[in-house]
Amino acid sequence: MDTLYIVVPAYNEAANIRQLVDGWYPIVEKHSGNGRSRLVVVNDGSRDETYVILKKLAEARPLLLPLTKPNGGHGAAVLFGYRYAIDHGADFIFQTDSDGQTNPAEFEKFWRHRKGYAAVFGNRTVRGDGKARAFVEKTLCVILRIMFGVKVPDANAPFRLMRADYVAKYIQLIPENYNLPNVMLTALGRWYHEKIVFVPITFRPRQGGTNSINLKKIVKIGWQALRDFAQIRRNLT
Repeated sequence: MDTLYIVVPAYNEAANIRQLVDGWYPIVEKHSGNGRSRLVVVNDGSRDETYVILKKLAEARPLLLPLTKPNGGHGAAVLFGYRYAIDHGADFIFQTDSDGQTNPAEFEKFWRHRKGYAAVFGNRTVRGDGKARAFVEKTLCVILRIMFGVKVPDANAPFRLMRADYVAKYIQLIPENYNLPNVMLTALGRWYHEKIVFVPITFRPRQGGTNSINLKKIVKIGWQALRDFAQIRRNLT
């Protein structure tokens, strides 16, 4: 039985966290891996009741695993979850976000690809989060093409199924607490000619709460990402 770890970072998502668990817990139950699979929600130092709610929900859901850490940002929380999944014997790692923008019903088409590809990445062909964010993503893909010579349709989609050994291999090349680990896991797959595929997904507007990353923060992350991209590129063989 394949062991699946679904990794979800969460920051101040009290408004969405029950809906998240209701949507994704049945997926991990269906693919329980003989009881070894887990829905891992990483509470990234939330200031609201996110972690309290998660612990209460976990009382009746043995495959739900709430973890908590000091606030370090979305990327740091994703990396924390990936490392936990690798260390605890995951065969496959799926990552999504906690804001309700992705659809659990689309998971199965990714799962069916798991044996044929090292990674299956979502492609947000239509985005419900606004033109500004779509523009940021397109710009990011252009930068990856310039700096790494790789062409991808969507570098940072929070809907991705990856073999754990794929994540373990490339996570070593990513700086600790890096802001955009999913971008590099996508780009490195192309760079090293891994067998990866992009599958269209729906991407809804945020279902509740407030997005903690505004355009000002995106610009700041972007400038840092350029420096980090250059450093990573120098280290590639």
